[in-house]
Amino acid sequence: MDPPTPLPSLIRKKRDGERLEDAEIRSFVRGVTEGTAQQGQIGAMLMAIRLRGMDAAETLALTQAMASSGRTLAWPPAWHGLVVDKHSTGGVGDKVSLALAPALAACGCKVPMISGRGLGHTGGTLDKLESIPGFRVSQSPEEMRHILARVGCCIVGQSAELAPADRVLYGLRDVTATVDSPPLITASILSKKAAERLSALVLDVKFGGAALYPTQESARELARSLVEVGAQLGIRTAALLTRMEQPLGRAVGNALEVLEALECLGGRGPPDLRHLVTALGGVLLWQCGMAAGAEQGRERLARALDDGSALGTFEAMLGAQGVPPDTARGLCAGTPAQRRQLLGEAKVCEELPALQEGWVQQVRALPLARVLHGLGAGRARAGDPVNPRVGAELLVGTGQHLRAGEPWLRVHHEGTLGAEGLRELQDALCLGPEPPRDPPPLVAETILPSEPAPGRAGAPNKPR
Repeated sequence: MDPPTPLPSLIRKKRDGERLEDAEIRSFVRGVTEGTAQQGQIGAMLMAIRLRGMDAAETLALTQAMASSGRTLAWPPAWHGLVVDKHSTGGVGDKVSLALAPALAACGCKVPMISGRGLGHTGGTLDKLESIPGFRVSQSPEEMRHILARVGCCIVGQSAELAPADRVLYGLRDVTATVDSPPLITASILSKKAAERLSALVLDVKFGGAALYPTQESARELARSLVEVGAQLGIRTAALLTRMEQPLGRAVGNALEVLEALECLGGRGPPDLRHLVTALGGVLLWQCGMAAGAEQGRERLARALDDGSALGTFEAMLGAQGVPPDTARGLCAGTPAQRRQLLGEAKVCEELPALQEGWVQQVRALPLARVLHGLGAGRARAGDPVNPRVGAELLVGTGQHLRAGEPWLRVHHEGTLGAEGLRELQDALCLGPEPPRDPPPLVAETILPSEPAPGRAGAPNKPR
């Protein structure tokens, strides 16, 4: 074990723009994990990293130290090369994981998906799943392994045993205004993925008005950091840069998004959601050698959505994670009305009319998400409750013509939507006198490692 380095000297060194040695980074992470570092000192180091940055070697050392701060998962040798996961930087209406994990499992992958809760205006995968009666997101490593052996996928919360240093740093980044630091984001995401002992990882790095990063350039910087460090960790890593100006799909809100994910799992649902699920899954199947290229991977994943195997795997996952069999069956085989009844509905279902005539240019995701957050769909602080029934359904799409008075949004709430909220929602609808130009592609760019990851000799250097 490295001798401890006085934390004030490490803070001073990074504050002054010097690089930290691997042993110094390990000493800092050990202080975080063991509780010997004071919160003020940790906050000071986070701010120094945010302002001065870290080079690739420092970021890799921080990631490795955080991954080593707790337990790592172990998988049977027969699963070698098949253990995969996906991570999104967060968006509005992003229910991709709910469809992607079972679709990948139906293709033969093992998917131990460790997900998070919503904070601020972005939704969390765990909150969506907990809108299903009985679903249990807390699973021990042993339970995860058992579910993967039976079903092929699970979606769980982060165990206290995995990367405990990240739990401390993650909680402090929000209150120290260091959330947007690429080295800290990279280490936070990849320390957990390294502890999962993944074979391949795909990252959905979002940019735009409702994303953490507003521009494609800033998102690219984070994506490159994630991909390069992931490759250094021995994980076959790729990142897709995707736009987040409008909600993904037509539904926003936990229970409503589950319903829409079920549509996607049944081979239907909004085209943009299906496109992103198959794009991310296609890259993953290619990365782990189950498809000759990304396009072939996309086609294989699409077949799993269309032939019912992905939906059947989702039903099996629900049962394995605590959902009563009748509920799981009703959600996966029931009518839309039966599905809504199983998840419950808000007291009020209110449609908003267009205030004027025009062509839909876009529906801005951020104001829509902020209003729903205020109605109870999200949380301001970790631990706050959420109302799974609160949400909204878009009744229109870009390029559609609306007459004044036609409904464009259906809001589900508990009777708390006031005049100010209605004004904010109406501001989310952008109308113009002419049809909009063709929108740019949802997936703007694919980022791959500059060098092959270990064990990938001979792999193509770009998706086909």
